Amino acid sequence: MLLPKKTVWRKPHRVKYEGKAKGAKTIAFGKYGLQAFEGNWLTNNQIESARIAIMKFIKKEGKMWIRVFPHYAKTAKPIQVRMGSGKGAVEKWVAVVKKGTVVFEISGVDEKIAKKAVYAAGNKLPIRWKFISKEVNN
Repeated sequence: MLLPKKTVWRKPHRVKYEGKAKGAKTIAFGKYGLQAFEGNWLTNNQIESARIAIMKFIKKEGKMWIRVFPHYAKTAKPIQVRMGSGKGAVEKWVAVVKKGTVVFEISGVDEKIAKKAVYAAGNKLPIRWKFISKEVNN
């Protein structure tokens, strides 16, 4: 499960996912990737289930990179608790994904297998996404 070892702030303010990504918009490590078409929060469980879906297809042939990490804590108060008395406890860890962010990258496998792996992983995520490939200039 992905979660930070140490954080500066236990309960950060809400981070917005609207707008376009500043970085991680292109493929840097692999040959194929999954790019977010809209912004959202991805929880550590969603990232992990997508990672497992990719690994089922690429097995030990290929290599995979996860380009997002759940740094931010999302808090929630228990049900039927009165207003006041501070912020709620940390419920889950999320990664802020903006439009255009490359979430996963794959290399070392055929394009057909990479597409199947990305489609399987994309179905686990609560965002619209697209399959992208790196242009190879010879």
